[in-house]
Amino acid sequence: QVQLVESGGGLVQAGESLRLSCLATGTISSINILGWYRQVPGRQREEVASISKGGSTNYADSVKGRFTISKDNAENTVYLQMNTLKPEDTAVYYCHAGATIVVNVEGATRNREYWGKGTLVTVSS
Repeated sequence: QVQLVESGGGLVQAGESLRLSCLATGTISSINILGWYRQVPGRQREEVASISKGGSTNYADSVKGRFTISKDNAENTVYLQMNTLKPEDTAVYYCHAGATIVVNVEGATRNREYWGKGTLVTVSS
């Protein structure tokens, strides 16, 4: 099992910055990828950024050049540095982990997804 706890959300003005943090606990070694998603009421949750176990990153087109995802393996924490925030970045941001877990003594594995409870980011114009 993996537990994810986000922090760092808040209210900022357009053009300002915020840094989100997500602390992962539990079976950390099973995690293959960490990422951030966001969701606005009435809309589907969308992927913002992800970082693989090897450190490869991926970003949504809407945040490229403004957001940076990073991780601190020693602290089991993934960060999302958000610069030049826009009102359209307003959303609940969720931390996500994709993991591979062993399900029996024979070593069979299964992919699992884990989510944090989310942190609200509000950008005023």
